[in-house]
Amino acid sequence: MNWITNYVRPTINSLFSRREVPENLWTKCPECGTMLFHRELKDNQNVCTSCDHHMAITPRERFAALFDGGIFTEVKVPKPVADPLHFRDQKKYPDRLKAAQKATGEHEAMLVAEGEIGRTPVVCAAQDFAFMGGSMSMYVGNAIIAAAEVALAKKRPLVLFSAAGGARMQEGILGLMQMPRTTVAVEMLREAKLPYIVVLTHPTTGGVTASYAMLGDVQIAEPNALIGFAGARVIEQTIREKLPEGFQRAEYLLDHGMLDRVTHRKEMRDELVTVLRMLMQLPPAVRGDLPAPAPEPVPEKKPEPPAAKPEATEKKAAPK
Repeated sequence: MNWITNYVRPTINSLFSRREVPENLWTKCPECGTMLFHRELKDNQNVCTSCDHHMAITPRERFAALFDGGIFTEVKVPKPVADPLHFRDQKKYPDRLKAAQKATGEHEAMLVAEGEIGRTPVVCAAQDFAFMGGSMSMYVGNAIIAAAEVALAKKRPLVLFSAAGGARMQEGILGLMQMPRTTVAVEMLREAKLPYIVVLTHPTTGGVTASYAMLGDVQIAEPNALIGFAGARVIEQTIREKLPEGFQRAEYLLDHGMLDRVTHRKEMRDELVTVLRMLMQLPPAVRGDLPAPAPEPVPEKKPEPPAAKPEATEKKAAPK
C-alpha cells in the first residue's frame, strides 16, 4: 500500500499533469549568467536587469521603443543583384541569404524607417547583427543612400544604429565599394546642413567603422560596445605589445576622444530627442507621449439683472 501511495500514484499524476514549457521563456545573460524571464527582458529593452549588460536587439524592437507610440513607416530600398559574383564556399550565397532571412524574418541586414521621436520628424536606419553579422553589402549601401535621400527630400535628420563585422565576404569588392558610396551620402546631408547622428552598438568593426559609422556629427555608443577596425589579437601580433584593459570598448574610446557620449539604451530616446532638437534649432520637447491639451474656452457669463430692493417697513415703537 505504501509503495502504491508513495510511488505509483505520484508517477501517474506527473505523467498526466505534465505541461509542455516553451524553450524561449528564459534567457541566460552572457555576462553574469543570470536567468532572465523573456517578458522582463523585453520590457527592459534586452538589457540585463542584474548587471546592465546590453544584449543584441533587432531593428524592429529598437524602433518600437524609439519612435513615438512605436509607430514608424518603412522606407523602400532598391534591391541589388542577388548574387553578382556567383560566390560559393560551403554553401551558395543565395542559400545563405535564404537561411538568414528565415532566421531573422528580415529581407536584409538593414532596416530603414521614418517617423517621430519626441515629436521630432526623423529618418532612422539600423543594422541587424543576426543577419550574416550585419555585414555591409550592396543592399546596406542602397539602404543608407535611400535613408539619406528621404532625409534630404523631407529636410529631416538621419540617425543610424551600426552593428556589423565589416564588409560582406560573398560580395567581395562590391561590398567594399559601399564605403565610398555611403560616405558620399553622408556628405550630401552635411552640405544640406542636416544632422547625421551615429549610435554605435556592439559590435561595430571592419569597413563599417572605416566609413559611415565614424562620420556622424555626434557619435554616441551603448555601454561596453566593441568598436574598432581590426581585431585586438591582430593588433597585438602586429605591434608586439600588450593592449591596455578595455581597449576598443566604448568607455575607453570615450576617454580618448573618439566618442561624444556613452548612453544607456533606456536613456537613448531622451538623449536623441535633446540632441536632435538642439541641432535642428527647435524648442525643447514637451515631456510625455502627447503635448498638453489646449485649455477649453470658458463661456462668458451674461450679467444678471439687479435684484429688486425690499420695501422699507416702519419701525414699530417698542411697548413701554
